[in-house]
Amino acid sequence: MTQKIKIKEIKTTHKESADRFNPSNRIYVRAAYGLFQKIRKLTGWGLILLFLTIPMIRWDGHQAVLFDVDKQQFHLFNMLLFPQDLTLLAWVFIIAAFALFFFTTYLGRVWCGYTCPQTVWTFIFIWFEERFEGTANKRKRLDQMPWSFNKIWRKTAKHTGWLIVSLFTALAFCSYFVPVETLYRDFFTGQSSMLVLLMVFIFTFSTYANAGWMRSIFCIHMCPYSRFQSAMFDKNTYSVGYDATRGEKRGPRSRKIDRSETELGDCVDCDLCVQVCPSGIDIRDGLQYECINCGACVDACDETMDKMGYPRGLISYTSEQILEGKKTKLMRPKIIGYGLMLVVMLVLFFVNIATLTKVEMEILRDRTSLYRENVDGLIENTYTLKVLNKTIQAQTYNITFSGLKDATMIGPKQVTISSGEIFTQPISIAVDPYDIKEKKRTITIKLTNVDDSDEVIQQDASFFLGL
Repeated sequence: MTQKIKIKEIKTTHKESADRFNPSNRIYVRAAYGLFQKIRKLTGWGLILLFLTIPMIRWDGHQAVLFDVDKQQFHLFNMLLFPQDLTLLAWVFIIAAFALFFFTTYLGRVWCGYTCPQTVWTFIFIWFEERFEGTANKRKRLDQMPWSFNKIWRKTAKHTGWLIVSLFTALAFCSYFVPVETLYRDFFTGQSSMLVLLMVFIFTFSTYANAGWMRSIFCIHMCPYSRFQSAMFDKNTYSVGYDATRGEKRGPRSRKIDRSETELGDCVDCDLCVQVCPSGIDIRDGLQYECINCGACVDACDETMDKMGYPRGLISYTSEQILEGKKTKLMRPKIIGYGLMLVVMLVLFFVNIATLTKVEMEILRDRTSLYRENVDGLIENTYTLKVLNKTIQAQTYNITFSGLKDATMIGPKQVTISSGEIFTQPISIAVDPYDIKEKKRTITIKLTNVDDSDEVIQQDASFFLGL
């Protein structure tokens, strides 16, 4: 007789995320105060200050950091890089990626919570909201009110502040690609090119839209990092977490009630952790990919615990291991692997920098003829000398050659090459054919810096005397 297993339907609850594209589900972030918010503000303002001031720094008479697209040059303090040197930029991105992987494995999404431009600029925009529209509850009530003079001037002031910040953000970004003096002078006098105006408009609009309107939508739906960062997490990764063992069963209670006299956990269900969250999530539901590890809920919960007279740390930077009563392992395969790769990439990067040449030389033969006999009966070979000065100063070089005895060079014996200049100079070398038996000889053309005799650039070339 066939026995059938009885099917038992188990109902599970699934908390669906709110549709943030719907204006009615807008997040009104409540201000949080505490240690981690102070760290966030110091970190954010420090990075903003760097972003704004780096293009203003002068170095030896030029802008210290400038991607000059027109001249295809990259100024980096005392370095002058060209398109063929931009492998260094690839190294920078690779190093940044492995650094991100390393710190994410150890500390979770601290990049998102403390240093990501999207997060930093979002909180600048929220600052304008708080100044002109008030606290989170007041902002919500204002949006629900009918239009009035009070609502219009507050909204106008807020959006004006947003646009001003967006404009100067765009100008600061563009100043990495256009000389800063030219950019600001031409922009505010109406003389900027259409390309520059287009760049400023695009980045102004992007900043205004991302930090003012999209906010967490950008982080959740557009940023790829929020999707794949979970692959770097393990049970030892530190992230914001809720101690359910201590907090449950949650529920409100009077401050006068002794903690030991109630069956409730330490969570008073005040919902402050949700109200201060820029992503609008409830950290008590467990680890979620929307969480940016900003620590706002940690500070809010610690403040509540202080008021209740309970120990801090109900919500804290913790790991699954700690929440399970175990120890977190610092040294583990992922950490070691990412750390070793980061060290290797840094070593290769600095080796690449150390091997960069200050001057590049190329010798091109005359394509019309291998050799010719001049009016004096000498065999003459013609070359085109191309020299690129990759230093930030003009350099003077003596031109010499070796490999042919009693030969003469027709052309300048000394040249001065400006910074970033590609110097082109035809030269000819002539020799009496009766002094040489071979049909072909290898010669070496040298450039010697007049200010530093140890700096010699040389390249071999072929000298033909016949076929």
